[in-house]
Amino acid sequence: MATQMFEGRGHAAIYQKYRFAPGNELQQTILTYLQEKRVNPPELVVDVGCGSGQGTRFLAGHFKKVVGTDISEAQIQEAKDAPSPPSVSYLVCPAEELPFEDASVDVLTSFTAAHWFDIEKFMREATRVIKPGGCVVISTYTADMSLHYGNCSEQLTKIFGEAWDVLLKYSHNRIKIVLEDYKEIFEALPFPDKKRITDIFDKIPMTVAGVVGYLESVSPYQSFMKNDPEAAKSLLQETEKRMLEAMGVSSRETPVEFWVRHVCVLGCK
Repeated sequence: MATQMFEGRGHAAIYQKYRFAPGNELQQTILTYLQEKRVNPPELVVDVGCGSGQGTRFLAGHFKKVVGTDISEAQIQEAKDAPSPPSVSYLVCPAEELPFEDASVDVLTSFTAAHWFDIEKFMREATRVIKPGGCVVISTYTADMSLHYGNCSEQLTKIFGEAWDVLLKYSHNRIKIVLEDYKEIFEALPFPDKKRITDIFDKIPMTVAGVVGYLESVSPYQSFMKNDPEAAKSLLQETEKRMLEAMGVSSRETPVEFWVRHVCVLGCK
């Protein structure tokens, strides 16, 4: 059974507002791999566990037809409400039961979602729907994140890391799959032609408000909120206050760079 952590409308709205699209380095890694495998131009790309559509919209800029799927109606509604090219559509369905014909999908992707799936069933379904010669792209960003601003980058990263340490106490056991760099997902992918890249680094432009909003969007924070709402809100307020003090600024809209590391599992059927 897949784990559902992003169902509520309020959480979906936060997710849409604060989750970032795949960065340039991850985008280039994916596009280069697909060109190498000559999956071009694919007729159908399916983005599984698409959430509010950040990865789906990146794909739409490069491929003819892209369908984003997610088990959460609230997430799909957020995705539909965001501006998207006419080549994009969205469906509510489980990752383990995709409404596509056998061997009909050229590329199947999943961004920062596959650790929530029933991995064995998802891999079986992916194998069923992907065409011979088609590709799978499964990525996540990791907990290796750092913040950069002027000469206080080290201090900002420490403040962010301390907030993460509190949240990790509330993390679901499936976060372990991310912490292990998607090794389990790589091993479960049943294609002999596959590889796992663990050192893709991106610099994401954000603001202080965006970084705090990102923390609010993650699943451990939502668990913390259910457990102790006052302490959870206080953590975000205190983190923001400390960041602004370290930077010597007063505006939460002050830009910072958010450095993330991606892991990407790539395979060709």
